[in-house]
Amino acid sequence: MMDSTGAIVVGVDGSEQALRAVRWAAVEAAQRNLRLHLISGVDPALVGYYGVGLPIPQEAFDQVERQAEQELTDAAAAAHEAASGVVVTTARSQASPVPMFLDLSKRARLIVLGASGRGGFEGMLTGSTAVSVVAHSECPVVVVRGDERRPGPVVVGVDGSPTSISALGVAFEEAAWRGVPLVAVHAWSDRDYATTIPVEYGLLQTEPSDAEQARVLSESLAGWQEKHPDVTVERVVVRDRPRRQLLDWSARAQLVVAGSRGRGGFRGLLLGSTSQALLHYAECPVLIVRPQD
Repeated sequence: MMDSTGAIVVGVDGSEQALRAVRWAAVEAAQRNLRLHLISGVDPALVGYYGVGLPIPQEAFDQVERQAEQELTDAAAAAHEAASGVVVTTARSQASPVPMFLDLSKRARLIVLGASGRGGFEGMLTGSTAVSVVAHSECPVVVVRGDERRPGPVVVGVDGSPTSISALGVAFEEAAWRGVPLVAVHAWSDRDYATTIPVEYGLLQTEPSDAEQARVLSESLAGWQEKHPDVTVERVVVRDRPRRQLLDWSARAQLVVAGSRGRGGFRGLLLGSTSQALLHYAECPVLIVRPQD
């Protein structure tokens, strides 16, 4: 079954990181009455081993397929152990992981990946598959890092950009589902802010005041609190680099939500420095929201 419509999709590759992602996603799916869709793709290392364009021997192909099916079976068992009532479907795809997930993201509710999989280089903190999927996915993506299940608030980074407003909406929904407070963090530094304010403000040689920064956060929150009146919101406005603040909060949060990129950086940049830092170093699962048309 390849249909990912409305499901929480998890990549399975036999690694412990993938199983942690499966367990995390199983609980989320069960609580929200969503289907959990486990999928395995072709390992690029297998193609590389035999050479691009060369046929893979049937014996090797059969062995890989048996292993993939066993990994899916083990992952389904882990999902049911984590959340006994969850509905699980599995699929084996002959596509490479990145294009496979990007296609599934057109219909999925959420994609969940382990921080690093079976491939990659030793010492790589986040696998190349996860980074590529986060950068191009059409639905939100969670990378399960750190403590996969701990108490704590949902934390969201807010900078006033359209993508961060979308992330804020997702964060409110996550906090409401979990019944926990939402911590909205607006962190800024003089150096970062100087690259984003209009030139005329720079010519005046003025610095944005704390009150102005608090206003950015208040305007971003406007409307969302009315939609989610039961969510308690803690506002944090601090002169600091956003990635440092969000990484600090990740040690106390159960989930950190961020936009794929904020108001800084170059136009067309798919992932900002803050979201990349969270993918590599956060101490809890990270949910990245990309801009939508």
